[in-house]
Amino acid sequence: MSTAVKILLGVVGLIVGLVVIVIVWAVSSYNGMVSLQQGVDGQWAQVQNVYQRRSDLIPNLVSTVKGAANFEKSTLTAVTEARASVGRVQLPSGAAPSDPSQLAAFDKAQGQLGSALSRLLVVSEQYPQLRATSNFRDLQAQLEGTENRISVERGRFNEVVQAYNTAIRSFPGVILAGMFHFSAKPYFTATAGAETAPKVDFGN
Repeated sequence: MSTAVKILLGVVGLIVGLVVIVIVWAVSSYNGMVSLQQGVDGQWAQVQNVYQRRSDLIPNLVSTVKGAANFEKSTLTAVTEARASVGRVQLPSGAAPSDPSQLAAFDKAQGQLGSALSRLLVVSEQYPQLRATSNFRDLQAQLEGTENRISVERGRFNEVVQAYNTAIRSFPGVILAGMFHFSAKPYFTATAGAETAPKVDFGN
């Protein structure tokens, strides 16, 4: 075998080797991005679950509070309307939103509901006969746990979004991300008072 043929075969072998390396890297990177994206979507489902739990508790709370004589109707109306506004926010089905404006609208509606709920609970402190009922105390405990859970799940969502966004924006992953349309996900951002859960302590 001539030297030229050996050189040619060596070059071909090198090229094939590089192609194999690139393919292995591409497959591995793509699968990694898919895994991270699924992690974001899975955590988004958890966020929605805890918000839904809060929403599901509200009708029972409103019903219980209505039994208190002369309870402020405007406060109950504000909670009911805020809960309804959450349901009007349109989000993609089954996946975390990629449009920051969608997440902002969802976050704003949830924030308004949280504020209205907080006001209702604060006003409820003025009704000792209401605080004395076991149903109200149970709802208090459930709401307190749910608010804490919301904070935890939002934090976890931001963590998985950070990992995903870093992967699709870092070189050379950004090349594959562009080719396969992996888009960045927005974060939950803190709003005024967001670090404090609605007050649910009815003790003196």
